[in-house]
Amino acid sequence: MLHLFRQNAPVSISAEDSPKARIVTALLRDGNRVLLCHRSPQRRWYPDVWDLPGGHVEPGELPGSALARELREELGIDIAAPSGPPVQEVRGDTFDMQIWLIEAWTGSPMNVAPDEHDAIAWFTADALGDLSLAHESYLAMFSRVLAEHRPRRHRGAV
Repeated sequence: MLHLFRQNAPVSISAEDSPKARIVTALLRDGNRVLLCHRSPQRRWYPDVWDLPGGHVEPGELPGSALARELREELGIDIAAPSGPPVQEVRGDTFDMQIWLIEAWTGSPMNVAPDEHDAIAWFTADALGDLSLAHESYLAMFSRVLAEHRPRRHRGAV
């Protein structure tokens, strides 16, 4: 069972605080587009679906630092570790996932982790409904975030 809610306060939970897997992901936004990664069909969890970039929080690591590390490892970009609240959290039986809106980064996103993703691509809101997404809650979140936040083009600054 998944429990969804919007976070209203900063979070500083480390991997030791929960027996569940701690997952951090980024909703990378460039204007009216979001970046998604297609998970390889060979992946054990959520194979052959479009997902947000991110990964596990390592023991002793803060979520924002984990997100910066994961984006460097998966997309070759650098971000400032987010200090505010995530735009959404997804809670499952075996994991807790935090999702941050990221609109500034250094570098050009590219697939530097082909063992995890077989493709990455930018999508507009109208194209998202045709995709097989890792979590059904993503579509509503993408629509909400794209509507709530004023579109701005990526400026490459962190």
